[in-house]
Amino acid sequence: MEDRRKEAVADPVTKDALVSALRNLGVSGNQIIEVHSSLSSFHYVVGGARTVVDALMEIAGTGGTILMPTQNRGNSEPSDWQDPPVSAGLYKDIRQSIPAFDPVTEDIPRMGEVAENFRKREGVVVSSHPSVSYAAWGRYAKLLCNRQSLHFPLAEESPCARLYELKGAVLMLGTDFDTCTCMHLAEYRCDCRPVMINGAAMTTENGTHAWRKYLDLSLNEESFLKVGAIMHKKKMIRETELGGCRIRYFSAAQAIDEATKYFEKTVVYDLYR
Repeated sequence: MEDRRKEAVADPVTKDALVSALRNLGVSGNQIIEVHSSLSSFHYVVGGARTVVDALMEIAGTGGTILMPTQNRGNSEPSDWQDPPVSAGLYKDIRQSIPAFDPVTEDIPRMGEVAENFRKREGVVVSSHPSVSYAAWGRYAKLLCNRQSLHFPLAEESPCARLYELKGAVLMLGTDFDTCTCMHLAEYRCDCRPVMINGAAMTTENGTHAWRKYLDLSLNEESFLKVGAIMHKKKMIRETELGGCRIRYFSAAQAIDEATKYFEKTVVYDLYR
């Protein structure tokens, strides 16, 4: 008979343990921190996603700000879908059927349990972009989220750019550099990606459902892994481990600048400038 007993958890993570680990890493109040997280990267967190968000808010206190991407890639142009793709004859029906963006009821299945819990907290502000929104809580939440552009939404009129200007940081709890949303700003700054037309379902001023087209770049975060390796070599990253989870903490501006340098040296579009 199959033995289904599981190995006992030897290193459960509590809120106090997470707060202590993050503070030892250099995370403190009065900072703006873009957080990316994978709850499953921990062996076990007592209290789950709620505990992680509670720990982040405790550290932020009254002077800090927490920022998290809350993207819904399902509210996007169906002709670009690859996972799964859909037949061309269904594009029109899908555009009409996608629910209009709503910061309260929006599904963000790919962003993880921590982002989902965070988004529902009292006082959290959500930016208005229907596909690549951000959520923020704390001192500079409104400043970060109140002017995200519909067109080129992660460029200069975005929370990414405000994070850069305000010398914020990035905290990755069990994720890798290909999740680091703010680094997309580098792709806009060095013109290394082709322009594309995207779309999303929105609610108009008179309350009706509408499909809006917008311009964006064809972004690709795979190169961020190479940028992360460069940053590691230059000792720009602070690291620790807790409950099996690799935790990394670094300057957002340094990451964006390193990504910009990398793209400027390597992308094919340099040949045509």
